[in-house]
Amino acid sequence: MPAVEVLSVEKTYPNGTQALLPVNLTVREGEFITLLGPSGCGKSTLLKMVAGLLEPSDGRLLLWRKPVDQVESSGHRLSFVFQEATLMPWANVLANVRLPLDLAKVPKSTSEPRVRQALKMVGLERFEDNLPRQLSGGMQMRVSIARGLVTEPTLLLMDEPFGALDEITRNRLDSDLLDLWQANGLTVIFVTHSITEAVYLSNRVIVMAARPGRIVEEVIIDEPYPRTADFRVSQRFANYAKQLQDSLLRASGAQEDEALA
Repeated sequence: MPAVEVLSVEKTYPNGTQALLPVNLTVREGEFITLLGPSGCGKSTLLKMVAGLLEPSDGRLLLWRKPVDQVESSGHRLSFVFQEATLMPWANVLANVRLPLDLAKVPKSTSEPRVRQALKMVGLERFEDNLPRQLSGGMQMRVSIARGLVTEPTLLLMDEPFGALDEITRNRLDSDLLDLWQANGLTVIFVTHSITEAVYLSNRVIVMAARPGRIVEEVIIDEPYPRTADFRVSQRFANYAKQLQDSLLRASGAQEDEALA
């Protein structure tokens, strides 16, 4: 069964700006899909519509063959990890991760073991009493990921979560994310500007172009998991990166042609 079906979905804002031309996309259960493209191509808009945070102007979105607002009736849950960690600065790590369960009125006797398990998954079990300001940027993002995992989702939506981090931290979190994806049997849709991140993480990369946003190409990354540091410096990795770079350049050229027309 497909986890996500995007069926001729488009988005036009009230001011007339067309953020997305009709988009069709199917994500199978257990896939790691990356949306890659320049700013303004509609990656985040599409992700937020999958999450039910934005309404499409036209078309349909289905999660496990049900409308987005009925996903829990199918026995599935989704979580959204934003670009910024968006932690409560006055609350410790444990309370920040527990927030979704508090909002759902889950008793602490039930929620706290789940919080500690989520923190263990991201390697922060020794930092539950720390405040966000006592953590590095990478650790704060780990807290945000733990908060996404604590609801035990089957679909994880991630909007450029590592974009503000240094390359070493970003690479480490990419590897940790793949471990979590495989260990928990997640379906992941991940947004990035980074070609190398897209190659390293993905089963498939969906290349998007801007003005207006649209899908222009799909690239399958036919490489086994786990992926290692050696893969990052291999000729195969370079070939995939070149393929994605060429796709983005073609999309950029089409945009320039349309602008001049």
